Amino acid sequence: MTARIRCHWAADGELMQAYHDTEWGMPLHDDRALFEFLCLEGAQAGLSWRTVLHKRDNYRRAFHGFEIARVAAMKDRELEALLLDPGLIRNRLKMTSVRDNAKAALQVIAEHGSLDAYLWSFVDGKPICNNWRTRSDVPASTPLSDRMSKDLKKRGFRFVGTTICYAFMQATGMVNDHLLECFRHKPCAARR
Repeated sequence: MTARIRCHWAADGELMQAYHDTEWGMPLHDDRALFEFLCLEGAQAGLSWRTVLHKRDNYRRAFHGFEIARVAAMKDRELEALLLDPGLIRNRLKMTSVRDNAKAALQVIAEHGSLDAYLWSFVDGKPICNNWRTRSDVPASTPLSDRMSKDLKKRGFRFVGTTICYAFMQATGMVNDHLLECFRHKPCAARR
């Protein structure tokens, strides 16, 4: 049996491989899941995605399964208590940004009908399918992620710099950045 070819970063343990093989790059349209990814990408700033992925279940528990309205209603004392949880990245600014982002997300939902409609509008509702051959071809950000970042910040979102936005777009399938030789490139491209 021939070994599957994956993107280089998927070789960083079983959890990363499973995430690569089943989630990364698949178009995602659920508001709760999109909100989760936006917050987790922000938590990842300055760290590795592997670190965040290992803590994802703890984040889901701590932030009410990323139910946007429940997170928006969290009190300061709840967030303070989370700073003591070793299962989370204990950074006060990142922790409070989750609640701030939930409040901003509720405003976006009121304006656009859903977080999905708003976020996917940056790619006109269709995934962008890139055809990168090497990992050095894959950008860290693009003019599109610059635009998304600027608009999110204007709406009150935090930890949404252009690199975070591009990683978010890759993770949620707005952009298919699986390398051409990766066995996941074609299935993700077919989801256009």
